[in-house]
Amino acid sequence: MPKKKKEKVLVLATRNPGKVKELKALLSDLDLEVKSLDDFPESPKVEETGKSFFENAFQKAREIALATGHLAMADDSGLEVDALGGAPGIYSARYAGEGAGDEENIRKLLKELEGVPLEKRTARFRCVIVVYHPSGHWFKAEGVWEGLIAPEPRGEGGFGYDPIFLIPELGKTAAEISLELKNKLSHRAKALAEMKYKLPSFLEAI
Repeated sequence: MPKKKKEKVLVLATRNPGKVKELKALLSDLDLEVKSLDDFPESPKVEETGKSFFENAFQKAREIALATGHLAMADDSGLEVDALGGAPGIYSARYAGEGAGDEENIRKLLKELEGVPLEKRTARFRCVIVVYHPSGHWFKAEGVWEGLIAPEPRGEGGFGYDPIFLIPELGKTAAEISLELKNKLSHRAKALAEMKYKLPSFLEAI
């Protein structure tokens, strides 16, 4: 019986250059050639119509795997604030409306939390990763980063909601810590660690 050809390419279902660079660095120790959608210009633009981080990640990973014929990885992530019933959630990137930037999103969030004491401003960043093979096999990984929403933005690093995401044990926001430390603590780092742990046995099984 001929030996099964092992998958050697992993396509990241994103065109975001910052995310591609970050993920390629974090996945550099894998025995896979990591590519992005820029390597597959014909691949479709996947609309995020899911009702959860998982649904959005699954949708993206599946469509890109089927379009490229390679193993594909997609993630969806965002901020969940308990005092706002889990909002902004899947709408984190466009909380203040389509085309809104980080500053507008932060401003809207802080306005909605006016009068809420710090101890009740509990929140978390959540990241869900889905790895999908064209054969239909897939798995998911998840990471969560718990914190509080600071009363005002602090720090120059990071992006998105980092300037108001306070890490209680450090007394600093995610925008005030080094990228090296963030890549150990963050929701995406945790989800990637789980993904890398599960990947070898997944590749053996397909």
